[in-house]
Amino acid sequence: MPGLAHADDTLNDNTQNSNEPGAKGNSSPDGTLSAGVIVFDRSKNGTGASAGPVISSTSWTPPACWYAPKYTPAQLKAYLEPIWNAESTGSQWDLEQRNKYEKGGEAPDTYKDFNKDKTGKGYWWDSYVNESFPPGWDKCTKPIFWVDKGDPPPADIDNAVTPKILAELAYNEIRVPGTKVTLAPAGTTKVNLPTWAWLDGAAFKPVSVTASVPVLDISATTTAEPVSLKIEPGTTDAQTYPASGVCQINNGRIGEPYAKGKAHDTPPCGVEYLRSSGDGTYPLKATITWKIHWTGSGGAGGDLPDGTFGATQDVTVQEIQAVNR
Repeated sequence: MPGLAHADDTLNDNTQNSNEPGAKGNSSPDGTLSAGVIVFDRSKNGTGASAGPVISSTSWTPPACWYAPKYTPAQLKAYLEPIWNAESTGSQWDLEQRNKYEKGGEAPDTYKDFNKDKTGKGYWWDSYVNESFPPGWDKCTKPIFWVDKGDPPPADIDNAVTPKILAELAYNEIRVPGTKVTLAPAGTTKVNLPTWAWLDGAAFKPVSVTASVPVLDISATTTAEPVSLKIEPGTTDAQTYPASGVCQINNGRIGEPYAKGKAHDTPPCGVEYLRSSGDGTYPLKATITWKIHWTGSGGAGGDLPDGTFGATQDVTVQEIQAVNR
């Protein structure tokens, strides 16, 4: 039944994906929605094979479903009439829908001929869903509703698209660099020897995604900035530097590259293994925390929950061999 529509229910896609700055979706002179309703500009996003999405550090998640313009009067007619003509939804339901969208106009919340006399002056709004279908994707069940251009959606519609909703959807599109740390000694380290850890500072800069609805002239940019690196050695027989295992980012740098002559110095970021890994390895996990905030149309903005992204790498730890003379 209409009311919980997916992207392929429209005559156009629900989003336009772009890596180009300033990419826009539009409506034609007759008001037809084209080139998508929500446009994502990912030109300032993280790239590379190891890049991945951040995970909220709280129980918060981006919207699983939301409402936005989906149909012009002609598009709604083209969508609904085949459903009614197929008679697959029951004659009573079909009649109620015809009386609401086609043959109404006198009673509240009813319309005449799909509001064709308002073509170009507004849009029919309907639900969209996150196509990965997370929990809550099926909660947007409001019937298709009309909104005049320049008017806000009805107050009782939760998750109607706003700059904040766009910012939360952009959060879902953020991709950040991988977190494989450089270690010194590299490859194999020794028991009781401080191992220095650092990340390529050039790769760990703020990234952002902008989401916009051109037909509503609203947008929001969500930005993620790296703030710290957490090291988990993969065994309790180890100590981290600092003791918390959390290395704060300092002047855009995460950790400090090892320099000759510092083998026995305490690294600002690193780990010291207290026991050999034997014939195996330890799974060292490195996780970056990203502080996330947004700015949007009309001066709106604020913070969103921190996001994390991590990866595991194998570390071989050997005993220091004594030399007998």
